[in-house]
Amino acid sequence: MKIIGKLKIGGLQQKIFNLMLFFILALIGVYAAVAIFQQRNLTSVVQEASTQQQRSIDSVSEETMEAVMNASLTQTTALQAYIANELFVEVRGDVLTLQAFAEELFAHAEIFSDREVSPPSRGHDGKPAAQLVHEEGVDPADSKTLGLLGNMSEIMLAMYESSDKLSSIFVGTTDGNMILVNDRPSTFVAADGSPLALDIRHRPWYTQASESGDLVFTGVELDAYTDIPMLECAAPVYCDGELVAVVGADIWLTSISDYVESKSSEGSFLCVMNGDGQILFSPIQDGVFKVGLSADSPDLREHENTELSAFVRKALRENTGLVLVKIDGEEYYMCGVPLDTLGWSVLSVVNKELTRQPTQLMLNQYDEINNAALGLYKQGAKHSEQTILIITIAILILAIAAAMVLASHVVKPLERMARRLNDLGDNDQTFEMEPIFRTGDEIEILAESFASMFKRTRNYIAQITRITAEKERIGTELALATRIQGDMLPSIFPAFPEKREFDIYASMDPAKEVGGDFYDFFLIDDDHLCLLIADVSGKGVPAALFMMASKIILANNAMMGKSPAQILNDTNAAICANNREEMFVTAWLGILELSTGKVTAVNAGHEYPALRRADGSFELFKDKHGLVVGAMDMARYNQYELQMHPGDSLFVYTDGVPEAMDADNALFGTERMLTALNDAPGGSPQQLLAAVRSAVDDFVKDAEQFDDLTMLCMEYKGGKPA
Repeated sequence: MKIIGKLKIGGLQQKIFNLMLFFILALIGVYAAVAIFQQRNLTSVVQEASTQQQRSIDSVSEETMEAVMNASLTQTTALQAYIANELFVEVRGDVLTLQAFAEELFAHAEIFSDREVSPPSRGHDGKPAAQLVHEEGVDPADSKTLGLLGNMSEIMLAMYESSDKLSSIFVGTTDGNMILVNDRPSTFVAADGSPLALDIRHRPWYTQASESGDLVFTGVELDAYTDIPMLECAAPVYCDGELVAVVGADIWLTSISDYVESKSSEGSFLCVMNGDGQILFSPIQDGVFKVGLSADSPDLREHENTELSAFVRKALRENTGLVLVKIDGEEYYMCGVPLDTLGWSVLSVVNKELTRQPTQLMLNQYDEINNAALGLYKQGAKHSEQTILIITIAILILAIAAAMVLASHVVKPLERMARRLNDLGDNDQTFEMEPIFRTGDEIEILAESFASMFKRTRNYIAQITRITAEKERIGTELALATRIQGDMLPSIFPAFPEKREFDIYASMDPAKEVGGDFYDFFLIDDDHLCLLIADVSGKGVPAALFMMASKIILANNAMMGKSPAQILNDTNAAICANNREEMFVTAWLGILELSTGKVTAVNAGHEYPALRRADGSFELFKDKHGLVVGAMDMARYNQYELQMHPGDSLFVYTDGVPEAMDADNALFGTERMLTALNDAPGGSPQQLLAAVRSAVDDFVKDAEQFDDLTMLCMEYKGGKPA
């Protein structure tokens, strides 16, 4: 036995070396096969881990979107139900007032004299009046209660004129007569001029109120004369325990229907359901949410879809929160909020597929990341095959030690990585680097890619959740800003019912959630009315803030009894003193002396007012313009006088009216505005504003509103007689 270096030739060490050399030569082929198998197995494990991670992303994203949808839909539906409920609470209060008044009449009938009510007369449309209608074959002269009930005409007329929600107000007697108040007498007159008969005691409002003995809301019915869908609120009137009449009011439901239609979008819509489980308002034309009259509309509480019927019953009792319901093979997120006044419910419906869009976006980005990582892995694996070949040759020289190092360096990190990916599964965990992965080669690159991919995926989910919540917060704050701005402007009409010298009406429609236009009118004293309309430069929240400050400064100066010129002089000085943003406002301000009709006015760069004499038509009054308010602190304004006579009307507006544009960028212009005003001769200020707004809408059609649209109209009716 010879010893050469540390190797014993012919000894046990050589035999072991020869044995290991034999085994190594034999294992070269086996190792190559095992390496190929391991590589393919690892590729399969990576792909399976990718699939499992996609499921995890899908699950977490769906839970996140469901939580956001639950908060958003529930809050939105609750708000919409609150608004609708307030509408019917007011109508209910009006009907209860009529009931109480009628019962007082019968309780003290001896102190009231009979009052005659005339039948409807053709040609008096547009003017509210009390009218007498009756059933076929009924003679009003034979009625024992009709004359007494005629004393209700004044309160019914006042109630109708003060409400923008009521279509008609009525009281029906048990002997087939009815006193009706509205502004459409021609609908109750036949072609020969005789009053049309009405089957009063068989109408739903009469039968339901008399049978229940209490206030009722009917289902959706067609108006007896116009076939317009409406809802009726009625209450019985008793005297000494005996039914003597039924009072009630009609509500046309076109505004609710239009609102439901406006909130519809692809895969998302609102609908309103009555207490019998029937759909009253919906943009859907077919299927379970199709609208029908109460006589033939199905009861969804008894629908064959048990999930839907259970949801409907719950929605009529309480706020359901977010519920997932399957209808006709598709899944919908739904929530319902009851309307306490009517026993109805407002439903919000969203197709679940809409909520899958953010998830699909995440999955697409995940696929891109995964494919890039898999490409790096395959590239590294190819390089590893070359390394394995070199190491295999080295194994022949380095024997078992080199083989063990190679196995530890190549195989163990990959096996650990595969086990780690399999252990993650559907758990909400993160792949993290471990010391065993710090190999300094493609295995480390692959591990870092997995770690980076998991981290970015979790960050993306968190970012989606944060952005969605922020959008909800901003939307809520803008809605609140819109309400605050609306509350700053006079919005109760008639504004001064005790003042007979004038009639006034105004409106403001902002181009954005909040706007820069504003108007104001108020009594400085018993004989002076201040009129104001203005337009702030810019739009949105900055313009709204500047608008509020300007309005307050102008109003405060006016209430101090200053002249119009001095009001603008002092307002301009105050604004210029703190106007770093260099914003400005155009304004027209006038003070009407009620006893004489004299208007003292000043124009600060605003549109020309339009004036109509009692015997003429509207024309522009081209007054002298001063500099806009806020442009120069040394500016001075000159006022002028304008004499108005009984029957004259004054119309002022912002540039949003003449500068309204259609889809071809053509302007509406002052000529079209004057035409619209003159197409409503004799119209009240409210009717004149409605005519201009209708003309603007017909002109612009579907084009987006570019600027705030604000109008104010005042009709002078003359001073008080001496």
